[in-house]
Amino acid sequence: MAILHQRPSTSKIVWGRIAIIVTILAWLMYVITTVVREFIEGHAQTLRFVLEAISYLLVVTFLTFSALMYLMARQGALYRFRDHQRVPRGLLEAHFDDGVERAVTVLIPSYREEPDVVSKTVWSAALQEFPRKRIVLLIDDPPQPSDRENIQLLESARALPALVMAALEEPRVRVTDGLRDLREALAGKDAVPAEVLQRIADDYRYAADWLEERARGRVIADHMDAFYVDRVLGGLAGDLRLTTIALDGALAQHEAPTPERVRQLQERLVRIFTAEVESFERKRFASLSHEANKAMNLNAYISLMGARWKEEATADGVALVAAAADEPAALDVPDSEYLLTLDADSMLLRDYCMRLVHLLEEPGNERVAVTQTPYSSYRGAPSRIERIAGATTDIQHILHQGMTYYNATFWVGANAVIRRRALEDIVERQTVAGYEISTYIQDRTVIEDTESSVDLGTHGWTLVNYPERLSYSATPPDFGSLVVQRRRWANGGLLILPKLSRQLSERRFRRDRILHREVMLRVNYMASIAWASLGLVFLLAYPYDSRLLSPWVVAAAAPYFLCMASDLRESGHRGSDVFRIYGFNLVLLAVNIAGVLKSIQQALTNAKIPFARTPKVRDRTVAPGLFVFVPYVIVAFSILTVWRNVGAQNWGNAAFAAINALLCGWALVAYIGIRNSIVDMFLGVVDWLYVPVKPRREKKGAPVPREPKPVDWAGILYHGDRRLGRDVTRKNDLRRRVSPR
Repeated sequence: MAILHQRPSTSKIVWGRIAIIVTILAWLMYVITTVVREFIEGHAQTLRFVLEAISYLLVVTFLTFSALMYLMARQGALYRFRDHQRVPRGLLEAHFDDGVERAVTVLIPSYREEPDVVSKTVWSAALQEFPRKRIVLLIDDPPQPSDRENIQLLESARALPALVMAALEEPRVRVTDGLRDLREALAGKDAVPAEVLQRIADDYRYAADWLEERARGRVIADHMDAFYVDRVLGGLAGDLRLTTIALDGALAQHEAPTPERVRQLQERLVRIFTAEVESFERKRFASLSHEANKAMNLNAYISLMGARWKEEATADGVALVAAAADEPAALDVPDSEYLLTLDADSMLLRDYCMRLVHLLEEPGNERVAVTQTPYSSYRGAPSRIERIAGATTDIQHILHQGMTYYNATFWVGANAVIRRRALEDIVERQTVAGYEISTYIQDRTVIEDTESSVDLGTHGWTLVNYPERLSYSATPPDFGSLVVQRRRWANGGLLILPKLSRQLSERRFRRDRILHREVMLRVNYMASIAWASLGLVFLLAYPYDSRLLSPWVVAAAAPYFLCMASDLRESGHRGSDVFRIYGFNLVLLAVNIAGVLKSIQQALTNAKIPFARTPKVRDRTVAPGLFVFVPYVIVAFSILTVWRNVGAQNWGNAAFAAINALLCGWALVAYIGIRNSIVDMFLGVVDWLYVPVKPRREKKGAPVPREPKPVDWAGILYHGDRRLGRDVTRKNDLRRRVSPR
């Protein structure tokens, strides 16, 4: 897709407003002409009908509210796409040529990633144009794996930074030498000699050739490789080649840019090919948190930034201790004003870092903590489920852009530029086992980015989505990995709602302006999965009285589906995908409900839920049998409902059930597959029935003499007595007292 969104026409914006009005009026007409009418005319004569009417009205109201929030966010996105003006490159380069030292640290959390996947991510970050950039691969693999495959993955991740640095060395040396020669050649001159301009054009030509050579040498195994070659390497090479054409044109016309502009052009090449790439493993150090989630992987490294650390051996392993100024340090972690977090399966397009930091430094944006471009999906997915999951991703991109219009932005996690100072405002520090653990990004829920967005708002910070497509991320290639991702997304929103309430109270105390639309969008974002899933269960399972059905319900839903079909076409998909997405959501109904129930469990137990990482592999991931079985239940029950309602001549319920059976059945076949679903359900039953055989206990006989274990003297001296609550001496003394002589 194009980097810039297509500018919406006036008629499209007007139709968007009409869609909002029609949705509201249709809901009001349904309430008045159907529900209220039944009560006024005295038809509500039984308790069952009253309860049915109330519950059905609640379900319709919540679903209509979610549809209305979609239309509202979409309308905000249209306004932003209409008003967005891209900053020219000349102004960008002039902004970063102000003599201010800027640095960005790119943090890429990685856990047992395929080398090919994470390599593309690192390269897309290393080729970003920025004055000083450090790319740190945060390897979260166990430092001493036993499995051969995991050993190879860890060794590949450790070797990757050196490989990238070595590959960048040749172009970096050339363009750096060129910048030095340029400064000498332009010293004391008011005009640029033709030979100097020719040298810069040659450097740009060399840089484009170098990138194109790497693209030609890349083996294209899937659509992500194709994207990397075409949009990351090829896109940057094309941009540099365009500059070459401009410089050749200036030479042909015997003209030249100003010396200052020429220097900026050469500095651009230096910024592109200069990067520090390294890796870090928090699990090698006992003093850092080993919590199994992405947030604490990021927090561990952020807590080390801006300080020097020495290694100190303890009984628990190596600990990092702050080093004094006159002490040698084993680890020196530079600080930076900006952080860029990037998932290991994401890629950035050229200008991402430069344009987003420029946005943060524009006047009036001093309190913007996080800016991002909500990621889009890679084109050309080979499977239906990956393609339709990508369609929902592209729809979410539009909605997140619109939420910024109402100051309701949420950090979506896959990529973001973060102001370091903002994280210091929300940090929580606690002492665990004698070590200080700093939590910048909350890990209480598995949607850590959403909770951190609320924390930043509480402290007076805002978030902004940049209205361009500059980042892309992978979507799950099969149903099993999709279950992992969507179950995680459905978990945590309800837990964060109390924090949102506290944020709104704090902002009202500061006399901040709070729009009702912002509050509605935020609540819908965090809680809509819960009420939409439960409401859909009611509509599918309960045989509501036919008197509660009305064409006004269809009229209230129609603008939502029509606008979504339009958005899908604008994003490069088919308008008919709106029906496929409906079936897709039916198949994921059990997954979403499981995530909601997990949130309730976490609220009751006050325990953290383990972070389930989405598998980033090309092979199929087995899905839990229950999540595969539920779509069969939906199809069977819908067919039964059709048969019942046709016999009762309840045509409205019959039509709704028939649509559900058709779309869910099609989604079951297309997205999961009959064969794969049978295999997954069979494995689920086997796992449920399988009981591991316990080893038989040997008969007691004469004790076999054992060699005494060596005393862990270091552990005893470091921890002291760890037998807390077990008085072994007193226990043995009591045994001696009661035993017969």
